[in-house]
Amino acid sequence: MENTLPLVSVVIPVYNSEQYLDRCLQSVTNQSYKKLEIIVVNDGSVDSCPSIIRKYAKQDSRVVIIDKENEGLVEVGKLA
Repeated sequence: MENTLPLVSVVIPVYNSEQYLDRCLQSVTNQSYKKLEIIVVNDGSVDSCPSIIRKYAKQDSRVVIIDKENEGLVEVGKLA
């Protein structure tokens, strides 16, 4: 039955949010729906976010890490 379920991607953007990240990742990885791809985009965090993300990725193969440099806010009109 589980093979017929669609894959659901959950994208979690992260930037210096260590006080919330553990609870967030715990919540997503503990969902009863197991066919998840958990994409965590680390936007250049300088706090302990990278190590928290790596800890979860080690424990759960559904966690995918994308590390990138922080580029600041997106300006309206530059999205296209």
